[in-house]
Amino acid sequence: MDIDLEATILELLGQRAAGATICPSEAARAVGGHDWRKQMEPARQAARRLVAAGEVEVTQGGRVVDPSTATGPIRIRRTR
Repeated sequence: MDIDLEATILELLGQRAAGATICPSEAARAVGGHDWRKQMEPARQAARRLVAAGEVEVTQGGRVVDPSTATGPIRIRRTR
């Protein structure tokens, strides 16, 4: 399911304008259905793997942050 989350993150970003962001909850909802909350940490983990692969950036307050230390709400966007 984690690979599904990575693919879903990239798919959702592909549907947005360049530079647009998504919330990890959007991927969690798409994959997890009514139990999407259980997918929140796996979605954040998928985002971290995508950051490591150079595919996406994680932001807070519009600034790029280290996803391994970020706490609280984050956003995901394609790397520029």
